[in-house]
Amino acid sequence: MRTLKNPFITSSYESAEYFCDREQESRNLIREVTNGNNLALISTRRMGKTGLIQHCFHNPEIKGNYYTFFVDIYATKSLRDFVFSLSRVIVDGLKPFGRKAIEGFWNSVKSLQGGITFDPVGNPSFNLQLGDIHSTEATLDEIFRYLERAAKPVIVAIDEFQQVASYTEKNVEALLRTHVQHCRNARFIFAGSQRHVMGSMFTSASRPFYQSVSMMYLESIDLAEYAAFARAHFEKGGRQIEPGTVESIYERFDGITWYVQKMLNTLYSITPEKGQCTVKMIPEALQNILDSNNYTFQEILFRLPERQKQLLIAINKEGEARAVTSGGFVKKNSLPSPSSVQAALKGLLEKDFITHEQGVYRIYDRFFGIWLEENY
Repeated sequence: MRTLKNPFITSSYESAEYFCDREQESRNLIREVTNGNNLALISTRRMGKTGLIQHCFHNPEIKGNYYTFFVDIYATKSLRDFVFSLSRVIVDGLKPFGRKAIEGFWNSVKSLQGGITFDPVGNPSFNLQLGDIHSTEATLDEIFRYLERAAKPVIVAIDEFQQVASYTEKNVEALLRTHVQHCRNARFIFAGSQRHVMGSMFTSASRPFYQSVSMMYLESIDLAEYAAFARAHFEKGGRQIEPGTVESIYERFDGITWYVQKMLNTLYSITPEKGQCTVKMIPEALQNILDSNNYTFQEILFRLPERQKQLLIAINKEGEARAVTSGGFVKKNSLPSPSSVQAALKGLLEKDFITHEQGVYRIYDRFFGIWLEENY
């Protein structure tokens, strides 16, 4: 196991050593899928769903006994996009198991055979283009036929699963539910960050996935666990961290995993060996992060239509904005009109610049929000 220069990971998954807590959640997830259940994993963005799934996939109980595939469908807009992404993930996921494993997929998915080739040594290449998928439903059927016949049981994790509800095709949920229901050799983890959409998909009696999964909600890691995790890694790196530092970060960012990790990553990098990280260093670390994103944030605002920009700044000033189309909100923030706010709101939600949960609108990127406070 390699030792990292900075132990506070902000992208991908490294190993259990650099993964904070989630012991109970890991046990629950592993128990559900290994006992034949499908699972809906729901949380706000950047709370650590992906890390938790990857952590469980590396657990010996799963790693040695299952094929595991993780597909992020956040950027997909149609069933064809979904099929293309899933196909690529399966080929990549089978590579460590050798040519025979990949040939099992190649032999099952006849419609994609021209896009998967092997060099003389047996290494596969995925040369498929999106336009090469001519009959989407037929290819999807072949993929599920492969999952049913795979040499090992399979676990498929689909991240940002709520996207399928907005696909151009209207029958995707029902189609996927039918395939999932009849696939006995595979278990599925449906992860999503839009609670109201995911909740409706799995708890509404009128939706195809109703009562078809176990439900799991991912909350913040316990503060005491995070503080102990941070202290241990600072000490292992020959540094100290002042009591209260993690608590200050945790409270400012509502315990959302990625922001806590990013702040700790930066604090660790500016704390010299044999030095101590203190609460007073938090503003410097935060400013470093904002400075590194300054150009990106400027470009975001420059490219936004003026009314969306005005509304974004107004929502950010509120922190937690409610009734944003009301006359009171419009007047208070000098916005043009309720109808123009409604149109701007739709655009900001579609671009994921803001979130909407339980009647509350707030800016999605907390660092962007702090930058806006400082500049507008």
